[in-house]
Amino acid sequence: MSDNHDKYSINNTDYTVGQDNVQRWGFDVHNPVFGISAGLILLFLVGVLVSDTATAKATLDGFKWQLIGNFDWLFMWSGNIFVLFCLVLIASPFGRIRLGGSEAKPEYSRLSWLAMLFAAGMGIGLMFWSVAEPVAYLTGWYKTPLGVEPMTPEAANLAIGATMYHWGLHPWAIYGVVALSMAFFAFNKGLPLSIRSIFYPLLGDRAWGWPGHIIDILAVLATLFGLATSLGLGAQQAASGIEHVFGISSSIGVQIAVIAFVTLLAIISVVRGIDGGVKILSNVNMLIALGLLVIVALSGLSVVVSSIPKTLGAYIENFIPLSNPHGRPDEAWYQGWTVFYWAWWVSWSPFVGMFIARVSKGRTVREFLTAVLIVPTLVTVIWMGVYGGIAMDQVVNNVGVLASEGLTDVSLAMFQMFDSLPASKLLSVIAIVLVLVFFITSSDSGSLVIDSITAGGKIDAPIPQRVFWATAEGAIAAALLWIGGTEAIQALQAGAISTGLPFTIVLLLMCVSLIKGFKTEQY
Repeated sequence: MSDNHDKYSINNTDYTVGQDNVQRWGFDVHNPVFGISAGLILLFLVGVLVSDTATAKATLDGFKWQLIGNFDWLFMWSGNIFVLFCLVLIASPFGRIRLGGSEAKPEYSRLSWLAMLFAAGMGIGLMFWSVAEPVAYLTGWYKTPLGVEPMTPEAANLAIGATMYHWGLHPWAIYGVVALSMAFFAFNKGLPLSIRSIFYPLLGDRAWGWPGHIIDILAVLATLFGLATSLGLGAQQAASGIEHVFGISSSIGVQIAVIAFVTLLAIISVVRGIDGGVKILSNVNMLIALGLLVIVALSGLSVVVSSIPKTLGAYIENFIPLSNPHGRPDEAWYQGWTVFYWAWWVSWSPFVGMFIARVSKGRTVREFLTAVLIVPTLVTVIWMGVYGGIAMDQVVNNVGVLASEGLTDVSLAMFQMFDSLPASKLLSVIAIVLVLVFFITSSDSGSLVIDSITAGGKIDAPIPQRVFWATAEGAIAAALLWIGGTEAIQALQAGAISTGLPFTIVLLLMCVSLIKGFKTEQY
């Protein structure tokens, strides 16, 4: 290797790699090769899905469950490693490293920053599952955690504890590893903001060749699959809510209209960029979510006062038993729920991780990981304590539809819980608006991420490219719903989750590469 290519070295604590050097090694940040490749692969896969939806779903489902069944231990222990890794970094001297260098300043206020990362990472999922998941565990709708008897005090404790386990430290640690790795190598080492850059300490120049192209193509596909799946499933939930409140049939036409509406607003947002679009929507999002949370909490205040501390206590009490995959009596449950979730979070990590990285310059590693890991977990404790606590109380005391009919439709569970509260129609209308806004923020932040990857790590991609990817996400989701309905969306979801296994290994290697990078910094 020639000396005039002063490249990144783990033995040189002072040298910073610049993008001009990256280009000299043969990687052009404007080269569209992997963006075009990802688009062609995507079109091919969508064509396969819509040509024979039932067969595609059966094949992908079979592959997904084979992966989950054979590698459940890898998913479970990797999730534990990521949590431990992040907690150790918070306490270690590496926590003093500042993303962007010692003089870097944060670009966004702490409140806007937290609002953006939370809306991108968890918002819509909490709306969808905060009622349905604990009720499912309590009633034994699909097995029970740790094999406890349904509808017992032990089941109630485990129901809320297991729900928190799935939405607490583990998913945010997965996102945190990717986000911190991307932010460090982009802002501290001057490398392009893309997944490939993380692996320069391990791959060397090969990171700018086909190995790097493959990594970024997989990231684009995982992001598109995840977003298209969420748009489809979210449209179904929003349409179900509209039917429940207003009596308008939740037909395919209504679901596609919802996708079109969300996509249009997402396009407007991505054109305006992070400051003019995503940040504003995220702040509005958090205000609406906070308002709804307060109203629901006041409606069931006598329950909420005790359910929030119970939620935290159940999470802490059951954390270790739920983290151990060996010798458990509930293999079907933890493979169908926990391992499924871990694979889903990993498949989403390129999208959420890159977005969090983009808005986190100027934060120290300690502040970054505390905000990404601890703060959302505490917020989720309150959220689950309110929604899940009230829903389980209704079931236990035989109040409302959830008690009389059980969990008949996951997308309607939250609205059915609202039916037994004061001002139920108002709550449902606000919830529908919140679901839609959460989807807009997920779509536009996802589009910005795909723009960056397909522009070779360039942060400010051309506006036409932003519009193209935002439109493509909505079009794919609408086409799948129109041609294949729920089966096509579920097939796409199975495909996204199947990327979880290779990405889990990628994330473990990220931890190694990140430590190598940290050792080159002054702290």
